[in-house]
Amino acid sequence: MEKLIIKGQHPLNGEIKISGAKNAALPILAASLLNSSPIQISNIPHLQDVTTIVSLLGQMGVRITLDERSNIEVDAGKLNSFHAPYELVRTMRASVLVLGPLLARFGQAEVSLPGGCAIGTRPVDQHLKGLRAMGADIRIENGYIKATAKKLNGATIVMDIVTVTGTENIMMAAVLAKGQTIIHNAAREPEVEDLANFLNTMGAHIRGAGTSTLIIEGVDELGGGRYQVLPDRIETGTYLAAAAITRGKIKLKNTRPELLESVLLKIEETGAFIDTGPDWIMLDMKGNRPRAVNISTAPYPAFPTDMQAQMMAVNTVAQGTGVITETVFENRFMHVQELQRMGAHIALKGNTAICTGTDDLHGAPVMATDLRASASLVLAGLAAKGETTIDRIYHIDRGYECIEEKLAQLGAQINRLPSDSKE
Repeated sequence: MEKLIIKGQHPLNGEIKISGAKNAALPILAASLLNSSPIQISNIPHLQDVTTIVSLLGQMGVRITLDERSNIEVDAGKLNSFHAPYELVRTMRASVLVLGPLLARFGQAEVSLPGGCAIGTRPVDQHLKGLRAMGADIRIENGYIKATAKKLNGATIVMDIVTVTGTENIMMAAVLAKGQTIIHNAAREPEVEDLANFLNTMGAHIRGAGTSTLIIEGVDELGGGRYQVLPDRIETGTYLAAAAITRGKIKLKNTRPELLESVLLKIEETGAFIDTGPDWIMLDMKGNRPRAVNISTAPYPAFPTDMQAQMMAVNTVAQGTGVITETVFENRFMHVQELQRMGAHIALKGNTAICTGTDDLHGAPVMATDLRASASLVLAGLAAKGETTIDRIYHIDRGYECIEEKLAQLGAQINRLPSDSKE
């Protein structure tokens, strides 16, 4: 099993480019099932999760062509399967996003109940509630969602909780439904808006993207076209946190500052000097130790749960005490125990972590437990004295494109240890 080896206390300095957003690319690729014409999608990140959904689509008969510039052509004109097997879906929750498109276009779908990171209960009940309201017959049998519908009909759907993938699944299904669908309490994340923009480019009629109410007028079919995936705001935030924790100075290109205003505000509270342009962000710690910050996670536009672990890592070496409250997932503090192995002073009280910074964080062997937790361990390793070894880094590869190469470009001492290495 591959590992990352990090020798800490080297301030990051330089420029890197941000990749396309994983959480936008995955639903957009799933949405290609709605279309019988070829679609060209650019700015697709090279990630394990993208490989997984491409494999899933390929098994269904979708023709996929990838070029050296991260562009994908997807042709779902001739599907021969409506089955999403457990072997693929268990590794990535976003695989459930094929449910809505298959049901809307072909009237049938058989999709395994999803897996992914073990960060808490993320049921698909809101997905199924919305699809049933549109006329789908849905059964859960032997771990699979089995759905059929002669024709989906528009409906008014009130989501009981804010759910990104639930909003996306219902929105995709509604695009080809008969009549109007209104989704209340919809997710407002930029990735949801990007999916809506993609669908509209293909001929859908969606209004309200980026707000809590989506209005979708069903159409008979979608057409082909080209689309560029938006930049990854979580990757952007992770590298900003990496610069803050190492007291460095970096510039991130090919990003969009307006996508992570809540993150920028918190990182500024650490003492960072931040400047932005239309597609870049510059951060300079001026060699200073960061200050501790208080954070409470919540759905967009509030502070994202996907940046909680990274900012906790910053707090481990910061001046003062920071309190982090996790309100989105009930099991998203699994990185705490690993950070404590490195000398972090963190106390847990329910869904709250109280972290008092130390200037004596030290390298240690640690284990990644989920995608964003693994990023927090990388950041801690960058700041710690000595050497840190991070095991189970397949979690990192699910969401960060070439992370060791990008960090090395910024001056980090980081290497990937092949799985067959004896160290």
